[in-house]
Amino acid sequence: MTLLDVAGADRFVDLAGLLESCEVDGFRADFLSWGHYRPEYWRNYWHSHSFHEVCLAYSGEGRFNSGSVQYDVAPGSVFLARPGDIHEIESSRVSPLGIAFWGFTFRPSGATPGDSGWWSGLTRSDGPVVSDRAGSLPSLVTALAAEAAAPVSGYTTALGTLGATLVLETARAFALDDDLAVEPVRRDRGPLVVDAMQRHLRDNLSRPITVRDVAAAAHLSERHAERLFTQQTGASIMSTLRRLRLELAAQLLMDHTLSITEVARACGYSDVRPFSTAFKRQYGRTPGDHRRAGGTEFI
Repeated sequence: MTLLDVAGADRFVDLAGLLESCEVDGFRADFLSWGHYRPEYWRNYWHSHSFHEVCLAYSGEGRFNSGSVQYDVAPGSVFLARPGDIHEIESSRVSPLGIAFWGFTFRPSGATPGDSGWWSGLTRSDGPVVSDRAGSLPSLVTALAAEAAAPVSGYTTALGTLGATLVLETARAFALDDDLAVEPVRRDRGPLVVDAMQRHLRDNLSRPITVRDVAAAAHLSERHAERLFTQQTGASIMSTLRRLRLELAAQLLMDHTLSITEVARACGYSDVRPFSTAFKRQYGRTPGDHRRAGGTEFI
């Protein structure tokens, strides 16, 4: 989604009555206004609000006057009037300004958060009022307008999620870099990838499986997949497959409506003979003996 898409998002105004409030990270936002101005000359004279009003310029040029400071705004500019800020906006006559705007109250819904964080973009009275960090705001405006234009089942959840993200991204646009900084996030993808490979094994126990299949499911080479799997689990992919199949077999054998042949096939064995051999090697008795004993030896 781009700023050009925002130009066609005039159904943004239909959010009135559909999206009234949201909770985000310990804050509550109550939405009070939604608007979309086409690129025609306009001016709203000096005024203030008891809430936050945010504008996203998608075309043209104009001026945003906040207090004694005048700012030039252009496509991609995001500008903010905090509660009590006296401000005015005037479109250029030569290149009229097109904007989408939204207004909301913003307050903690529980314990008061720390002084710094994404929210400080809204709570700092001395923070910036114009930003070029539109980020995902054009996409959010467009998505909200589309959802409002044709609500379908689940729209309240979709709008609530999009609205919370709109508030979050609005605040981020005006937050200081220091307020947005967090400790570096370090991720070890190894366990996640191995979990995905094990899940692939469990989901396909009845089908023929090779190391190539498992590696492809994790988007790795066979060599890398096998090495990573062994490092994380202490066992090879194929030995793990055999163990999982036989564990499943031990459970299925307790279902007397299934024949031993059906159990074997459900666990990836096309013939009873190799299944019985593998089962006895693993558990020390045949599938039939296991069934007759009711599996109690392994509880």
